[in-house]
Amino acid sequence: MLPTKIVVIGAGSAIFGRNILGALCSSARLRGSHLALVDTNEETLALMGRLAARLNREWDAHMTITTHTHHGEALAGAAFVILSIEVPPRERLWRSDYEIPLKYGVRQPYAENGGPGGFAHAARNIGPVMEIVRAMERECPQAWLINFTNPMMRICDAVARYSSIRVVGLCHQILAGYAMVAMALAQDLGIEIPPEFTDCHASPRTNEPRRRAALQALRLVDIKAAGLNHFTWMLDLRHRRTGEDLYPLFAQRWSELNPGFEPLTRRVYEIFGLFPMPGDEHLCEYLPWLTDPQTRPWEKFDISLYDWDYWEGSRARGHDEIAEMVAGRRDVEGLRNADSEGALEIIEHVAGGGNCYLQAVNLPNLGMITNLPAGAIVETPGVASGPGVQGLTVGVLPEPIAELCRREITVVRLCVDAVIRGDRTAALQCLLLDPVITDFDTAQHILDDYLLTYRPYLPQFWQ
Repeated sequence: MLPTKIVVIGAGSAIFGRNILGALCSSARLRGSHLALVDTNEETLALMGRLAARLNREWDAHMTITTHTHHGEALAGAAFVILSIEVPPRERLWRSDYEIPLKYGVRQPYAENGGPGGFAHAARNIGPVMEIVRAMERECPQAWLINFTNPMMRICDAVARYSSIRVVGLCHQILAGYAMVAMALAQDLGIEIPPEFTDCHASPRTNEPRRRAALQALRLVDIKAAGLNHFTWMLDLRHRRTGEDLYPLFAQRWSELNPGFEPLTRRVYEIFGLFPMPGDEHLCEYLPWLTDPQTRPWEKFDISLYDWDYWEGSRARGHDEIAEMVAGRRDVEGLRNADSEGALEIIEHVAGGGNCYLQAVNLPNLGMITNLPAGAIVETPGVASGPGVQGLTVGVLPEPIAELCRREITVVRLCVDAVIRGDRTAALQCLLLDPVITDFDTAQHILDDYLLTYRPYLPQFWQ
């Protein structure tokens, strides 16, 4: 047993909070730990606290459960801080991030992690994140920050370059790559593809069937991927049991698939020679060829927008399900298999001195990808053990791919510098270097509109 103190900030989340609670409370190795739940929403926090109490009682976890509406009350003595926060209202702000550039003729592909929307999204979230990080420096300076807050690269870069806190970012998007491998090698590996799995869009229609396909592939093959978050590339593909190199077979089978399946991924793979892992609707955010108003490439590649209304409503539905669990009208045993996306594995093996291989971790580049800038946040496989979380060295990326990544790294760093310092010049440079922007004045108009619209969230730009 490894009693430790774990703080979950953003614990009131209907999906993430429930999964984290299930994973942590079901861990025999963490029995007797202190689990501190933090959320600014008192109602959802109280609900998650009652769910934690039920899991703790029924699963004999012997945990100390505390709830807090401010992180400052919870951080003292923490060994791990799990962070998943968003400045609310999440979907309405995201829609605004997309719609503001439309006024100036810029249609973003997705507007979450890249493009002007990536700047606005990061600008709002970096302030609250750094407030938490400053409190960690005072209360638990040796703790690991396990980050799920997006935009992943920009948040992790801010923490890594502007604090002394150790940070690792986790993301499940590599499963999209496993799902696409499953589709291509289904007959060769005996994978059953759910008929509803038709693409890797961020759609409620395909999320669950895509996940089922990905998990089948995950049991059978091992993928080594590297690059940037939501912009990783498959370097190696092996059969888990035999060690056979499956990349040549995959390339052949992929070419035989319906060309309408992930067409952007297909085109990029044909031209650049490595298979991109995130799926079309995340890959599109980092490429300069998806926004031309005359050729309308988003139509050619079937890039759909995030369903803001559906996902906003899903939060209420998720909390209703949790309320049913708390009242004893819904079973909780399914939460024993909840996926923490790597957080549980990190905590168990760092606290307990074990060794655990991780498919994808976001860490400062300490030579893991040798032709990307030192210190930049890169995504590679990694290992969690007693000394902490370390990325594995994968060598070089092909130079054209590395150049695409270097451009995004520069944009990320300018964004972070601008937000931390309240520097409008750095913010404008960030937008001008972004592949979505092609005009000086347009960049200035978008920046001015963002800063004015989001002024309550961004006081540093108005001082």
